[in-house]
Amino acid sequence: MEFEPIYVVDGARTPFLRARNAPGPFSAADLAVQAGRMLLARHPALEHRIDEVIIGCASPSADEVNIARVIALRLGLAERIPAWTVMRNCASGMQALDSAIANLQRGRAEVVLAGGVDALSRAPVLFSDAMVKWLSHWYAAKGVGQRLATLRRLRPAQLAPVIGLLKGLTDPVVGLSMGQTAENLAHRFGIDRTAMDRYAARSHRRVLEARTRAAFDAETVALVSSDGRIHAEDDGVRDDSSEERLAKLRPVFDKPWGNVTAGNSSQVTDGAALLLLASERAVERLGLAPLGRITDSQWAGLSPERMGLGPVQAATPILERHGLGLNELDLWEINEAFAAQVLACQAAWEDPDYCESALGTPAWGRLDDARLNVDGGAIAIGHPVGASGARIVLHLLHALAERNLSRGMASICIGGGQGGAMLVENLKRTEVAR
Repeated sequence: MEFEPIYVVDGARTPFLRARNAPGPFSAADLAVQAGRMLLARHPALEHRIDEVIIGCASPSADEVNIARVIALRLGLAERIPAWTVMRNCASGMQALDSAIANLQRGRAEVVLAGGVDALSRAPVLFSDAMVKWLSHWYAAKGVGQRLATLRRLRPAQLAPVIGLLKGLTDPVVGLSMGQTAENLAHRFGIDRTAMDRYAARSHRRVLEARTRAAFDAETVALVSSDGRIHAEDDGVRDDSSEERLAKLRPVFDKPWGNVTAGNSSQVTDGAALLLLASERAVERLGLAPLGRITDSQWAGLSPERMGLGPVQAATPILERHGLGLNELDLWEINEAFAAQVLACQAAWEDPDYCESALGTPAWGRLDDARLNVDGGAIAIGHPVGASGARIVLHLLHALAERNLSRGMASICIGGGQGGAMLVENLKRTEVAR
């Protein structure tokens, strides 16, 4: 079945705010609502045309389980508009876009508000199973005697908290953290610490260079917290990041011999990214001037131990369908979960054995660094898991428009061993060419 292109009318994201070992100033719904309000304010005629709201979220809070519905109602959208939440780990925001695409292609909707959000700084701190069992006995105890007996069975170790985020970032099937899967790829493709730190420093440098050109201004809307503070920029970007400073950091996931550190990994972050998607019929009927369009998408599965290669597995079938080489696309976004993971994707496409065994193709060659993550990525900007898939699609379209380029690929690795990719086209350039 031929893919019917779906149009990206516009999009907005919040600044990505780094988690600092305490709950951040915004809940996940707060983040999405502030981004959504500014986006809808730019398109007031579309607010009453929205047929559906689809939001990706990997870690919704207990009172925002179907966070899409919370967001829709708090945005003031009509109660008749259905809203639902999707979860595909790191690609939840991209999955929301793909779910919207499916309904737009089938004619079930003409305009959809879709994207992703997470407030990872507010990930829950949990009781252990032992503590929960103790509490059940405590609440069942009757009278002073039973309660005293229950208190005597309480042990300090039972009070140790379980960090929900750490459990969420560990694969339950293979028992590896996401960082350990990056170490696996570094070992497989011979990626050393120097290469990882060089790439990480480049991510910060490219974000800073992009800021000087106001490259993020069109996609980012400032946040205002309850104390009146304005959060206008991604706050994890460091102007002092360098290979020398990064080399001083200790490994986090594979102590003491590993090479993946906090500095060459994506940051734990809070943020939201929302896009307005429309069918071709809606674009024509409503006289819209879209930013671009999504012309293909693909999902792939692979071993959880090598989850970081998901972009290779997902993007390659798209390249084959469209008869494209790696560097025949103008720009690429590969979400920077880890420096080792992005570098491993480049190495995998160059590796004849990997391409033959995993893709059934000859080697694809080297993906040009000058086309890849040209304005930096999640190592510097941050990775609010539910939002990143939507952010890279939105930024890729803006990056193409800024450079008057045509096509690009947004791709992302997914915890659990999956990958997602979307091929996009910049329509602003098409209009100029005409």
